[in-house]
Amino acid sequence: MVTICPSILSADFSRLAEDIQDVERKGADCIHLDLMDGHFVPNLTFGVPVVKALRSCTKLPFDAHLMVEHPETYIDGLAAAGVQYVTVHQEACTHLDRVLQQIHEAGMKGGVALNPATPVSTLSCLAGQLDMILIMSVNPGFGGQKFIPYAVDKIRQAKALLEQAGNTMAVIEVDGGVNAKTVQAVKDAGATFLVAGSAVFGADDRAAAIASLR
Repeated sequence: MVTICPSILSADFSRLAEDIQDVERKGADCIHLDLMDGHFVPNLTFGVPVVKALRSCTKLPFDAHLMVEHPETYIDGLAAAGVQYVTVHQEACTHLDRVLQQIHEAGMKGGVALNPATPVSTLSCLAGQLDMILIMSVNPGFGGQKFIPYAVDKIRQAKALLEQAGNTMAVIEVDGGVNAKTVQAVKDAGATFLVAGSAVFGADDRAAAIASLR
């Protein structure tokens, strides 16, 4: 079962609510929210107040990807805003175990994202606690980048890591350069949550674009 998560980083920021409602009608399963602080990554997007404002425009679950320093300061606000999944970067967390505990205590599912050059093995101690592993298949911070091929091997490694930990509930998400040309390889490797930004929001036929990823 594949879950399609359009990333609003590629939506029209002047009409976010309308774009979210449009992809919901066109078959999206989840909305991916890229929160960037201009420090962990060079770009700056939006924060908790915008997430809270968007919550009323759709019934789809929210998947928040925190590309920020000190992600622990966002957790309670995102829970109050109605977010279902929160993913933090391994590279941004000095106390990753504690941050995952905080996410779970707030009633949300917790995931960890890995930059392209960060090994999957860094999550070996936490594999049993994770609800999601997010494999970045581009360098984080900007939309519209090309897919990094070695991400496919990392998806396989993440799948094996979760299996070794006996964690049958966690999902593997892939973010970056996912489109009709790259999607089969990531699905074959074990990813079931697929983040697509420009491939969906930039398409003339968004329903067809979403269907092509399934």
